[in-house]
Amino acid sequence: MRHVAIGLLLTASFALPATLGTTRPSADLTVVLDFKGPRSDKSISAMEKEAQGILKESGLQLDWRSLGEAARDTFNDLAVIRFQGACVVRPLPEGDDELGPLGFTYTSDGKVLPFSVVECDKVARSVRSAMRGVDFSKAELLLGRALGRVVAHELVHVLTRSSEHGTEGVQKAALSGQQLIRNLLPLSPADLARVREMHKSALAPQMR
Repeated sequence: MRHVAIGLLLTASFALPATLGTTRPSADLTVVLDFKGPRSDKSISAMEKEAQGILKESGLQLDWRSLGEAARDTFNDLAVIRFQGACVVRPLPEGDDELGPLGFTYTSDGKVLPFSVVECDKVARSVRSAMRGVDFSKAELLLGRALGRVVAHELVHVLTRSSEHGTEGVQKAALSGQQLIRNLLPLSPADLARVREMHKSALAPQMR
């Protein structure tokens, strides 16, 4: 079974959208979605649901915004995710087996930045290669599930400010196509504890 890496790209820059207007403090983390290619609205809705489901036990509440929406407000805590390629399931080209990370989060001078990239073509290819039989009738849902797991993985890097990977669960350094689409893929207890600890630390000043 081939596993595709989910990596961390080092010492790179990323443009943050301008944020104007009033602050929106309702969510713990606002996730700004920046699409550079076509996508399925059904898949993106499933992606948001999957990522929130993975992180819900940490007590963290996510708010999802498009790049245009984010430009109209300011936010207490922000993460930007750029989706490169086509976030749709297409037939696999014959002999196509491109390797590489499904997503990565930028760092600068050893510090993890709140900017990530998801490689939609590679995620969709991995999903397509793992689909069998009845899976094809719910391809959009399965792609959304896979994207949600990649997004959750990158958000854990952002939330914990760490490039550390787990030994099990969604925070493993590499995930197979089957792991991306089948059953549940939660955070491991150790990774969940790391997210909870950072969330608790972020709330501490507000509770004084």
